[in-house]
Order: sequence, then structure tokens, then C-alpha cells
Amino acid sequence: MGNMLMQAKVVEEHAQTKEDHLATEIKSLLVSGTSLSVARKRLQESGRLLAGEKGLARLSALQKILRVRQQHMISQVAYLYPVKTLIGATQELELDSFPSGSRSGTPGGNIDENKSRNQGTLTISGVQLNMLPFTQMTFFTDKKQIQGSTTALGYIAHVISLIASYLHVPLRYPLRLGGSHSYIKDCAVFNNPTSSGSNSTSLAAANKKCLEFPLFLDGQDATRAAYAIFLLNKDIEQLLNYVGIESLGPRHVLANLKELFKTILSPEFIESD
Repeated sequence: MGNMLMQAKVVEEHAQTKEDHLATEIKSLLVSGTSLSVARKRLQESGRLLAGEKGLARLSALQKILRVRQQHMISQVAYLYPVKTLIGATQELELDSFPSGSRSGTPGGNIDENKSRNQGTLTISGVQLNMLPFTQMTFFTDKKQIQGSTTALGYIAHVISLIASYLHVPLRYPLRLGGSHSYIKDCAVFNNPTSSGSNSTSLAAANKKCLEFPLFLDGQDATRAAYAIFLLNKDIEQLLNYVGIESLGPRHVLANLKELFKTILSPEFIESD
């Protein structure tokens, strides 16, 4: 009899424990159900807001207005700094007068075959960018050619700075404008082997060093100037990627700038997301 009473007591305690555990789970389930109900109501309210006058349609309309404004401002930049292609000795072909389907300016031409050929004939505000002095600088290099190229680089730097500001795109390689004596910055983070992982973010900011490279050759090392042009083209590539276009290559600065203008000034830019 005593053993039976003991077993009954154990079973009763076990049942009570399960009952308490079940009550806790039921309470937790009720709380979760209440939270789910609140979240569902918030989701429905968010859906109504998105579908309303101040919702997604309104946002899309505002975005379109912004794109129109950006396109207008950049069109003014294209007017101030026109990118044209020289045809022969004197005639110039306007940026936006290429036949559709021919990005290089040759009707029906192949892009890969013609882009390098046309790169040497591109001008910005009537000034050509000749890369030869930056790669093969000699005592007999034409000084006027150097001056023209540095002037063109100053124009390009100003254009890129304006477009980036209008599109609200922080350039990966910031520019310090100075006309034909402009600079471009390359900010690198130097690793410190003694730094710990707990404050790596602050140390990275402290170890970040910006070096300036000249976008001109006057009294400068040609190698540093060539690297500056490379960085300038990377900024153009960044803007091209922002508007959904790939770069034509690192040796086609003006061609890339021309593509950037054409893309932004196209009707598709306003309708893009």
C-alpha cells in the first residue's frame, strides 16, 4: 500500500510539472499570437500607405522629377564642356549625332574595332587629350601638346566633379580642382600589425592616408601623372556603373565620358529605377 501511494505521488508530481510546463508554453503562444496580430496590422497599414497618395506612386513620381532635374543640370555641363569627335582636319561631329546602334561614330561599325581609333580624335571643348606625353615623355615632346592635354584633363576633372555632385555619388578617388593643375587623391588604409580587432574601425580611420597625384606634367613625374589619369578614369567608370553602363576600358577617358553623357541625356535615364 505504501509503495502504491508513493508511486501515485510521483505520478501526480510529474503530471503537475507537465501541466505547469504546458501552461508556460500556452502563455508564450498567446504572447506570440498577440505579437503576430500586431505585426499583421502594421503590415496592412504599411500596405495602405504604399498604395496611397503618399506611397510608392508618390515616391516614383518624385524620383522621376529628380531624374529630370539631374538630366537638365548635366545637359548644361555637356553644353559647357562638349565632347566631340574630329572628322578630318576641321570638321567636328557632335556627341549626340551618332546613328543609333553605333556608339563609336562610324555607321554600322564595330565598337571594339573603332573605339581605340576614335579615342585619339575625341575632344572636350575643342581640346584633345593625347596620352603619349604621359607614357613616353622625352626632351623633344611638344610642349603645346602637353599643355593641351593638361587643359583637357582639367576640363574632365571639373565635369566629373559636377556630375558626381548632381547624382549624389561620392567619388572613390576625390578630386582637388585647380583648372589645368588639378589633383586626384588615392586614399589607402595601411595595416598596422600591432592593432587589435576590438578597435579596428577607429584604427583604420587613423591609418587612412590620402596621396595626391597630379593631372598635369608641368614639373611632375610622368609616372605619377599617368597614374592620376588612371584614377580619373576609375571615377568615370564608377559613374558609368552607377547609371548601369560598363566602361570601355582604362585607356579611353574621353570615350567613357562621352558614353556617360549619352546615357544620362537619354530618355531611358529618366525612366530608370
